[in-house]
This record gives sequence, C-alpha cells and structure tokens, in this order.
Amino acid sequence: MTDRATSTPSISCVMPAYNEARNLGVIVPQVLAALRALSQRVELVVVNDGSRDDTAAVARALCAAHPEVVLVQLSRNFGKEAALTAGLDTARGDVVVLMDADGQHPAGMLGDMLQKWRQGSDVVYAVRRTREDQSRLHAGLTSLFYKLINWRNRVEIPPHAGDFRLMDRKVVEALKALPERNRFMKGLYAWVGFNSTAMDYEPLPRAEGQSSFGLRGSFSLALTGMVAFSTAPLRVLTYLGLLLSAAAMGYGAWVVVEYFVRGIEVPGYATIVVGMMFLSGIQLLSIGVLAEYVGRIYDEVKHRPAYLVSERMGPGLDLPESPPTPTVRRTPA
Repeated sequence: MTDRATSTPSISCVMPAYNEARNLGVIVPQVLAALRALSQRVELVVVNDGSRDDTAAVARALCAAHPEVVLVQLSRNFGKEAALTAGLDTARGDVVVLMDADGQHPAGMLGDMLQKWRQGSDVVYAVRRTREDQSRLHAGLTSLFYKLINWRNRVEIPPHAGDFRLMDRKVVEALKALPERNRFMKGLYAWVGFNSTAMDYEPLPRAEGQSSFGLRGSFSLALTGMVAFSTAPLRVLTYLGLLLSAAAMGYGAWVVVEYFVRGIEVPGYATIVVGMMFLSGIQLLSIGVLAEYVGRIYDEVKHRPAYLVSERMGPGLDLPESPPTPTVRRTPA
C-alpha cells in the first residue's frame, strides 16, 4: 500500500471468545456487515479460548455460513492475552481490528478508525469515557493500577484504553516479533510505539450473559502487567528498606541517649516483639514481590508456546504480498 488515502486495504478482525455462544450468532454478522462496507477483502478470526459452552459449535456454523469467518480453536483456556496473540498470528489483513465478542465494542466506529488510518495513524485505539458498567471498587482499582504502572515508567500505557483498536500490518508484525509468554497486551501495544491516535467511546451493553472477566481476573492481569512493565514494586521495597533502616538507627540513638542521659531503662519485651513482627512482615512481603518476578522469569526460560491450536476452520485471506518485518535486535546476556 503506497497511498493510504486512496487505497482500500484488506481488513482482518480478531475476536477472542470465551463462553460467548449466545453472543457470537448476533455479533459476528453485525461486525461482518460493517467490515464489508469498508472493504471487499475481509476476514473475521474467532479465537475460541477453550470455552465450556457451545461457542465452538456456533463458530463452526458461522464458518459454514460466511466464508470470511475463520475459527481458531485453542486446545484449552489459555487466557485472553494468549487468545489475542493467536488471533494476531492468524490475521492476514493489511489492517487488523481487535474486538470483543460480547458486543460492547461498537462496530459503527470501524469506519472512523479506518479514516484515521488513512490519515496516517498506524494505531487507532478506543478509550472508554466512563466505567459505569463496573462497580466503584473495580473502577477505582483500575484507575489506581494505571497510576502505579505509569509511575516513573519510560513507556506510558494510555489509561482506560483496552484491546479495541485498529492496527497497521507493520504494527502487527512488530507485536508478533515480541517473544515473551507472560503477555500484557495493553503494555505491548504501548511498547512497540508507532503513530497512535485515541478515540473516545462508550461501551455498549453486553448482548447476552455476564462477563467472565471479573475483579479476580482483572487483579491477575494487573499483577502480570505490573511485573512485566514496571519495576515500581521493587523501587517501593528499596525506599521502604531505606526508610526502615533510618528509623531503626534513629530509634536506637534515641534509646541510648535516654539511657545514659536520663537514666531511663531500655523498653523490653513489648518493643522487641512488635519490632520483630513488623520487620518480619516487611521481609515476607519483599520475598513475595521478588518471587513474582522470579516466577515470571521461570515461565519465560521454559520457552513453552503461548498457546496451542487444536483446530482451524475457514480459508481466511490470502497472505499479504510483502509484509514489512521490523528488525529485532537482542542484546547479549
């Protein structure tokens, strides 16, 4: 594609699905209609992430009814980040759109996103205006997470920007070149860079059912993101250690002065026990934080694949003629 302003790109839409059997039959035709209005060469990649309901059967029926639909069946539930990775590895379009299968991402925005791409943006990502569909606790913890992960971080992750986005082929190739297995996609989108544009949107109500990604899943993903993209927890422990050391030295000096100047006896059992319990708690917390980092390293060095595919159905698009491949340089250990 030499001129975006006048070209009509092929479009791939990646849609991870977990227990979305009641939604796929409605959402997929709607998204396909929106894609066909933008290009004659489209595909919609449904990644079934080990669903326990009839998601696979519904996706197979959609493949039979629509030649543009591609089913990628993972061998088990690997998580949304792995499902997105599988979809990006499968997508062949000049531009790739990421959407959820629950209907909360409005397909009507795809035209505006593509127009931003034609104007030169390599990434067009959607940012939520509000979080009224979440509890106050969930929304508050999400805001706190973005503040913590962006604290003194060289790569800023846009707050409240999810997976709903349109990306140029070179951005997709850059993401595919990243080798880590503990993947935090929101951080990876920011890390690869490229010319990006934000668009506000209001999430639509879920078509059917309830989200399987609740507060517990959000906490697990936040922990992965914090360990993968921030050394803030380690910095906090360092500052805390320095603070406690200074406080201990000051308290020790004060006790010595009281004993020799005023003749006050050194406090005994209660002071020692409280101090030991406090310091033991700090040490266990520090070990736990270090263990999270070491555990991620352990997962990485095993070099297991991020996902396994048990079935693929649907032809999809032809391979692009000459996709740009970014240069990845690895520093010696």
